[in-house]
Amino acid sequence: MKWFVGLGNPGKQYETTRHNIGFMALDRFADKHGIKITQNKCKGLLGEGNINGQKVYLLKPMTYMNLSGESIRAFLDFYKASVEDLVVIYDDLDTPYGQIRLRYQGSAGGHNGIKSTIQHLGTQTFNRIRMGINRPAPGYNIADYVLSSFSKEEFKTMPQVLDTTCEAMEYALEQPFEKTMAKFNGA
Repeated sequence: MKWFVGLGNPGKQYETTRHNIGFMALDRFADKHGIKITQNKCKGLLGEGNINGQKVYLLKPMTYMNLSGESIRAFLDFYKASVEDLVVIYDDLDTPYGQIRLRYQGSAGGHNGIKSTIQHLGTQTFNRIRMGINRPAPGYNIADYVLSSFSKEEFKTMPQVLDTTCEAMEYALEQPFEKTMAKFNGA
């Protein structure tokens, strides 16, 4: 079993914001594999499917970003899941837009969703796919920036960005995460 958690905020007003790129990636992956993320469970929306004989769960926490760890913990406890089988997908200010960076441990780096995840898992060691959203111009409020929509130019290349993330997710289903990191870092 593998479980992927996309971080974001619930609600129509956040759908196309930078902070919701984790939700966007999970939705793209679900569409590609015919998985419906509609079960209201574990303080989130949950989808389950089978990909190449492997059980796969897709979780979108509905707790708002700052409390994402509550939903992740609820899933972990309910399904007796393993942290080793978890991959968290989220936005990253320090990665250029269009690129992804994979890690298996580290601090929250100022990301409140990851801070909550670390707090509720009790470890900084879990697989992550960080999706680049760029940093705002100096003096621009970070909270306003992550809650703003992508530019028209960024939206044009969004399908490619989401597809690359989906490829990394698919590869992680078949290969160890270290091998997935080696293949996709910088993609």
